[in-house]
Amino acid sequence: MSAQYVNRRADVDAAVKLGLTADEYAHICKIQEGEPTYVELAIYSLMWSEHCSYKHSRPILGRFPTNGPRILQGPGENAGIIDVGDGWAVAMKVESHNHPSAVEPFQGAATGVGGIVRDIFTMGARPCVSMNSLRFGELTEPRQRFLLDGVVGGIAHYGNCLGIPTIGGEIYFEPSYEGNCLVNAMSAGMIRTDNIVRAIASGIGNHVVLIGSKTGRDGIGGASVLASQEFDETLEEKRPSVQVGDPFTEKKLIEACLELIHRHLVVSMQDLGAAGLTSSSSEMSSKGHVGLDIHADRVPLREADMEPWEIMISESQERMLAIVTEEQLAVVREVCERWDLDCTVIGAVTGSKMLRIWWHGERVANIPARRLADESPVIRTPSVKPDYIVDEPVAVDDATYPPPKDLGAALTQLLAAPNIASKRWAWEQYDYIVQANTMQIPGSDAAVLRIKDTSRGIAFSNDCNGRHCYLDPYRGAKAAVAEAARNLACAGARPVAVTDCLNFGNPEKGEIYWQFEQAVEGIAEACEALDTPVVSGNVSFYNESYGQAIYPTPMIGMLGVYDDVSVHIDGAFKDAGDVIVLLGAEAGWMDGSEYQKVAYGKVEGRVPDVDLQLEVELQRKLRAAIEARLLRSAHDCAEGGLAVALAECCIVSGSTGGAQFEDPEAPRSGRDGRWLGAAVDLGSAASAAGAAGRPDLALFGEAPTRVIVTVAPELLGPLDEVLGGLPHRILGRVTGADLRCTMEDEELFTVTVGELHSAYESLPQRL
Repeated sequence: MSAQYVNRRADVDAAVKLGLTADEYAHICKIQEGEPTYVELAIYSLMWSEHCSYKHSRPILGRFPTNGPRILQGPGENAGIIDVGDGWAVAMKVESHNHPSAVEPFQGAATGVGGIVRDIFTMGARPCVSMNSLRFGELTEPRQRFLLDGVVGGIAHYGNCLGIPTIGGEIYFEPSYEGNCLVNAMSAGMIRTDNIVRAIASGIGNHVVLIGSKTGRDGIGGASVLASQEFDETLEEKRPSVQVGDPFTEKKLIEACLELIHRHLVVSMQDLGAAGLTSSSSEMSSKGHVGLDIHADRVPLREADMEPWEIMISESQERMLAIVTEEQLAVVREVCERWDLDCTVIGAVTGSKMLRIWWHGERVANIPARRLADESPVIRTPSVKPDYIVDEPVAVDDATYPPPKDLGAALTQLLAAPNIASKRWAWEQYDYIVQANTMQIPGSDAAVLRIKDTSRGIAFSNDCNGRHCYLDPYRGAKAAVAEAARNLACAGARPVAVTDCLNFGNPEKGEIYWQFEQAVEGIAEACEALDTPVVSGNVSFYNESYGQAIYPTPMIGMLGVYDDVSVHIDGAFKDAGDVIVLLGAEAGWMDGSEYQKVAYGKVEGRVPDVDLQLEVELQRKLRAAIEARLLRSAHDCAEGGLAVALAECCIVSGSTGGAQFEDPEAPRSGRDGRWLGAAVDLGSAASAAGAAGRPDLALFGEAPTRVIVTVAPELLGPLDEVLGGLPHRILGRVTGADLRCTMEDEELFTVTVGELHSAYESLPQRL
């Protein structure tokens, strides 16, 4: 191979084929002081791709708050790290694997899990959490069902093999995701604060060591050809750019790397993710202000005829790059051999500040590491407000939105809608109790875990309503942060930090860039108000197919903490006679609601804004009531409004920790094995339904900052004292096996909880 390889130069045509522009090629020529070699050009094409360089988003992301007293590591490393007390910290991160999953759903989703888990343990943290946020087109389309099955199967396969609990997530279905599904993978891990490792190369003469799987051609061009372009008729041709995962090798890699880190056998470590060896080596070199010499011919290969540019940009999975001293090299090799992993010295740290690639003694690339990793061109597209954006909510009248004749039937129709219906059929494919720390399982507002040998705990949520962000990206993104925090507060946890995955269309289009700017501003304002800094994240652009963009979907993942995890609660009604109280806003809106889509087939209007001052007060007093052990349950009102939230509290009252009954038709209720219902009165039409004065809006309209709680009758007085001036009122009481709703004593509907349950669990029959 050495004799046959020609270290050829590359022209502008080659640059364009690799995804670069003519201007970028000219800039590269200036840096390289002449035409680059093909290896150099291939390396630039990956590192200057949108996926790796963030060239469109970097000017905007600086708006995020990133510091706080708990933050030990903010953006810029493999994962953010947050102090959670008693010497413990949590590393967390979310990333997209959208395009690979659209091309090959099983492997795309599986390797998305594997990649984000590597970001966690490369910091020295033991992964203890997996979550996901998924978006597909409508399930009436066979291809969408194929994608859904493949993605859920890939997540289950990889996570279950690793022994990492998948404790929560969300799945939505909208037409805008039909050509470009979204697969956002989130992970977190526990670490002692004195064991944190960062991906910074240092120590002139230290070895560069490649650990893990052999390198093949899978994933070549994944970050540029696949992740940084729109989809078109060439979709199937991009299948070779999808990586192939091996979770059993990753499990060995986790154990070996954590041993190396905790025994202080490595100087630093970085996983080989997007752009493979290129990104890890250049980023470690740039952060450490040193150079790296990489001998590509020493890299263990699965395919013998690979060229050096292929080796450098391959995205083969389950590989880590470590900096190791000469004194520790033998011990590192012994650890890797014990875990049956390849451990190969492929280079050395130098003082050159250059990334130099060698091939059988010939230098085939010589690139300034900082120019490559941190100084890509920055592009700021002039933003344009889309024409469809309106400034006023829709006018709800009987002509455009005729009220339903049967409100009970409207409720069961909503409960059966794919965006609201139970996703138990999905999360029961995941192992959510492995490691024996899970205290609140999927299906709740938030996932809760204990921290062993302490009284402390942690909780996680992820949220985003893409339809709301489409109608108003500023308000929708702000609401996503507020809801993620509210879900944690409903479980009794204090929200402390955010990781985000910002999914948008083509940033070269002014309308998309406007959506992005507005969403970032909304997230930033909400994070500042709620004191939840952004510690890590991912931007995924070019989520378009045939020119049609997805809904803007800035997914928010959030961490909450407990000083005493025993105070956590869930949303299930507990005892007949408990009083049901609504905290927060009263009126519901039609705009952007699930009711608007399901009942009327429309998506229009302007979603309500979040009153951040009220949101902060509600969450603070809700947590105080939970910590004082005044509440039996708490549940956020989200899609489907107040009526759906009440129905969900009734349905889960009959479950044992969220598990499905052997006989779903058998009557159940809270503590004695039968379902509990509720009798509620919505009050006056003017207060409950807003200006429109319609019962259906009171029931199914949506608004932020609303929570349903239950309290024992004898504790109503103490609860009122804690809530103080926070808007709240009694809705009714927990009763037998019916949900009965009235307005000013006029009955609106009565539906048995069995009927509600049947509708809520009906989605698998349609898959």
